Amino acid sequence: MRLHVGCAMWTHARWQGRFLPQQLAQGERLRAYATWCNAVEGNTTFYATPTKETVESWARQTGPDFRLVVKLPKPITHERRLHGADEELRSFLDTMEPLGPRIHALWIQLPGSFGPTDVGALAHFLGRLPRTYGYAVEVRHRAFFDDPRSVRLLERVLSEAAAEWVPFDTVAFFRSPPTSDAERDAWTKKPRVPRRSSALTGHPIVRYLGRDDPDRTIEGWRPWIGTVTEWLREGRSPTVFIHTPDNADALMLARRFHDDVRTVLPELEPLPDLMPAEPPTLF
Repeated sequence: MRLHVGCAMWTHARWQGRFLPQQLAQGERLRAYATWCNAVEGNTTFYATPTKETVESWARQTGPDFRLVVKLPKPITHERRLHGADEELRSFLDTMEPLGPRIHALWIQLPGSFGPTDVGALAHFLGRLPRTYGYAVEVRHRAFFDDPRSVRLLERVLSEAAAEWVPFDTVAFFRSPPTSDAERDAWTKKPRVPRRSSALTGHPIVRYLGRDDPDRTIEGWRPWIGTVTEWLREGRSPTVFIHTPDNADALMLARRFHDDVRTVLPELEPLPDLMPAEPPTLF
């Protein structure tokens, strides 16, 4: 029984010297992160496809059980809106190939304007994807949360493709006004939609946004402890990503989430031993 947890990135200036060693070469940062968490969001691929050499480095730094949920590039999802992007998709998949089983899912994050009338394009796109990978779709159009017919339509299309619906839970974040610059910035950018906690597959993926105050983040994720515990008891294999507006404590908080689930479910497999932030001294 294994729960995968992670963050939106594997390197952050405010983690250095606190959670991870102060000085790490580019080719060692993911390896160090992987001693804290066993999953990570591949957000950077949305903005630019890395070189194959870079992807090979990611594979060398992680074991085959490590999970990357890799976001499809922006030209495919936002600019072409899933139409006529075969060449870009083939190039992207070829570049990602060295990751092998580490790719837990290819993440199709769709723009807020992608609504129920676009679901046909999504069904066509999913139907043409290779079965080599798992797929996860994140939608932000309000109809997919408020209109039961739109919900059923999307669930049917995803279920037929064995794809998961990725919720981005911002409920706790929007519960009270922002109190920091990072929170004020997130307030204007993050989707404000109801919480969704239904799984369509055996591998549900959750994105949770807390606050910059760790205690408020922990308080806000309480509903997910029960949901994730139930998924594990059902034999599902969930992945949970913990975000905060500044992400300064996200690495610690992701591990804390795993600990909170393990308190309820002691048979849950523990996370790996931590890499010390600083090397041990002789004295």
